[in-house]
Amino acid sequence: MATIAGNAPYEERSLFVRKATGLVRGWSVHDAFIYATFSINLITLGLYIFADAPFIPKGSLLLAIGLSGAYLCFQTIVYAALIAVMPRAGGDYVWVSRVLGGGIGFVLAVCGWWFINWHWVPIYANILSKEFFQPLGAILGWHGFVDFFNKPKGIFTASVITAFLAAGFISIGMRGYAKLQKFCFYGGVLGLAIIFGLLIFHSKSAFEGAFNHYAVKTYGATTPDAYAATIKNGTYPGASSLGGLAFGSTILLVPMIAFFNLWSNWGATLYGEVRGASDFRKNITAMAGALVVTTIGAVIFLLLIAHTMGWNFYNSSNGAWWAGKDSLGGVWPYPVTLATFFVSPWLQFIVILLMSLWFFGWVGTVFLTASRVIFATAFDRILPEWAARVNKRGVPYYAILIMLGPSLVISYFYAYNSTFTSWTLDATLVIAVTFVGSTVAAGVLPYRKPEIYNASPIAKYKIGGLPLITAAAILFLAYLGYCIYKWLQDGVYGSNNHGSLIYMGCLYGVALAIYVVSRIVRKRQGMDLGMVYNEIPVE
Repeated sequence: MATIAGNAPYEERSLFVRKATGLVRGWSVHDAFIYATFSINLITLGLYIFADAPFIPKGSLLLAIGLSGAYLCFQTIVYAALIAVMPRAGGDYVWVSRVLGGGIGFVLAVCGWWFINWHWVPIYANILSKEFFQPLGAILGWHGFVDFFNKPKGIFTASVITAFLAAGFISIGMRGYAKLQKFCFYGGVLGLAIIFGLLIFHSKSAFEGAFNHYAVKTYGATTPDAYAATIKNGTYPGASSLGGLAFGSTILLVPMIAFFNLWSNWGATLYGEVRGASDFRKNITAMAGALVVTTIGAVIFLLLIAHTMGWNFYNSSNGAWWAGKDSLGGVWPYPVTLATFFVSPWLQFIVILLMSLWFFGWVGTVFLTASRVIFATAFDRILPEWAARVNKRGVPYYAILIMLGPSLVISYFYAYNSTFTSWTLDATLVIAVTFVGSTVAAGVLPYRKPEIYNASPIAKYKIGGLPLITAAAILFLAYLGYCIYKWLQDGVYGSNNHGSLIYMGCLYGVALAIYVVSRIVRKRQGMDLGMVYNEIPVE
């Protein structure tokens, strides 16, 4: 059939917008590994989530990280297998729509990757402020600058910067972005090695003296013994060494750690642009490798923090910050900043700049993954065809604009309306629900689409006669079910807000409405969208 037929009726066109997507296979599996490592980012996500551990003080943070990291290998098996079967742009949307149905696939993917990532822009911006603007401002003595980013204007400003950085970075194309993230990755690793070295070669008493000095000199602490004051004000009731080993409390930490390490599959929607994506083992290497490396890095970092700063101090500093009784003038006790207290202010500035590469290599993830879901839905003709247009570098520029514009509006309300801010608390929950859909699709794939499954390289992998993808899906579903249940049931995770659940429900309603309207419009134009879901998108 002709793919470009001017005003010809839809019966004379192909099911998809073009014979080929126009996307460029500009990434290697190693690039996918780096992207996955940035997605489960030890510095931007890990350290910030670890600061919540004092809310479940009797649990072992180290054990929770290790257990969840090991268990999430089942997630990587599920997604590596799905990619090997259908390595197409759009990931979750393509898999769920082809296995479970177009409506389910569209609604889950649109909410879980498109709508919700608008709301992640101010969340990313919050981390940009706390790990970049405020530490550097404090070193330079710009106290007004530091305070600015605690106010609505500062939150919105950081969000605008974040959104334009993300859009700009991914607009350079997959090959260009691969070079950018490599620079950020290796520079960030160098910075992390410096931080590890500072912690290894200094003692706890040396840190206590350094903290007391800079807490007063740089952050305006009123007491000369800021270290002792932090421990007193933080009132951390956990064990004095690495959070104890209470297994029940440790398991309660797992859903909190998921906010950090649930994202090794964040690049799954991009594998239509990865060379060798049909190789199951390489996909495992990329995602599971990122998960294992990050887990080990997190454990090492926390052990060094306990060695040099003191475990009680570390948790107390986070507890004091949450209570508004910290010794750093309301600035988050960023462990990287604390580790640089052993060197001069200008060296502190340089090391923090180096460590900021973890953010700048990560920021593109807020739009890049989502843009491919938008592209894929347009390629299937649910959205207008123009949303699937790409430039000569294979960049779906309209899809990026669809992410950029609304994210600025969302960021404005996030910054200036505290009620709306609370509505975003279930941002992680919505993504996890999308993962549930994809995992169910993976589990039933060998039975719902045997012709596709049996022709794939994963068909040979079985456990006791059960397809490996099905076994891994069952185990990963158990993990997701536990996390979602705890997020909804226990207020300690901050994600069972009634207003947020209603708001997220409205987003699902909007997605469903778009799908229904699209089906009606396309049917009137002479095209049955149901036929699209019987075919695999072309590459």
